[in-house]
Amino acid sequence: MNIQITYIFHFIAFAIKCFQCESLSSPKCGIHFEEESTFLVDCAGIGPPRYLQNFYPVRNATGCMKKTIESFNGQPQVLRSCYFGDTANIQNACQPDAALPYVKQLGCDVCTKDECNGSSALTPALTVGALLLLGVARVLA
Repeated sequence: MNIQITYIFHFIAFAIKCFQCESLSSPKCGIHFEEESTFLVDCAGIGPPRYLQNFYPVRNATGCMKKTIESFNGQPQVLRSCYFGDTANIQNACQPDAALPYVKQLGCDVCTKDECNGSSALTPALTVGALLLLGVARVLA
């Protein structure tokens, strides 16, 4: 008698949740962030920006991002979104959009916890990585 047992595994992927908004059309998204439920998105349903798709093959968000740019009128504008890329090396995926040459990027911060890009005092992922590296070096010394 042959008995065939089939196992079915369900893998559940939990995506990071980030705020997605920009201060030009939503003033509450600005430097002094005022949280709104409409700003919160599940990054699993969002793809990378078009200008990154050809250069960076990551299709799933790895964190949250807060960019500050100086727009054509000279005023700072805040953009909050899902982040696609290596959170330890934010230079590639945190680059300015080449389709917007008149925009000057003032800052780009990346974090890896749910809703972390809502803070006005966001800690850049690069700084966190550097601090961890220094801590390990200190322990090994």
